[in-house]
Amino acid sequence: MSSKTASGAQAPADLVQVGFVSGAYGITGGVRVRPFSTEADALLHATTWWLDKPSLRDVEVKRAKLHGGDVVTTIVGMTDRNEAEALKGASVFVARADFPQLEEDEYYWGDLLGLAVENQQGESLGTVADMMSNGPQSILRVEYEADGKAQERLIPFVSQFVIKVDKDAKQIIVDWGLDY
Repeated sequence: MSSKTASGAQAPADLVQVGFVSGAYGITGGVRVRPFSTEADALLHATTWWLDKPSLRDVEVKRAKLHGGDVVTTIVGMTDRNEAEALKGASVFVARADFPQLEEDEYYWGDLLGLAVENQQGESLGTVADMMSNGPQSILRVEYEADGKAQERLIPFVSQFVIKVDKDAKQIIVDWGLDY
């Protein structure tokens, strides 16, 4: 997503949607954002967010903190609850370059989407179409085709089954059979 905003500023090409505005917070223009991840690291780390309402534009984040399952924030220049309420439903984007650095063997879910999945025998299991969580662990949702029909495999994203993630080769090697 790279485009000019209403103000003429260039939007970064690496924008990632990380949540949406769920409403106002308080009476002085605070905004409540529902993050797509439980940790909300990108929202808490980035000082510039991009909102798509009324049109794509950047906003400077003065302060952001977790509050329940949401992130509440103060945006520079926003001082009125009505202004904040008008943003309800807006998608919130952060430049991928502004995401916090991860430790080795940690991955953002978005970085795994589209990677090919193979087992240790070299058999193709499909492509990562989505990620989900069952609470204790993340799960790869791998799509493949069999007998002319779209199918899916759910593979726990844990070290017992995930042998190697190679983002450069766009591949994940797993200890998983074709018949699981």
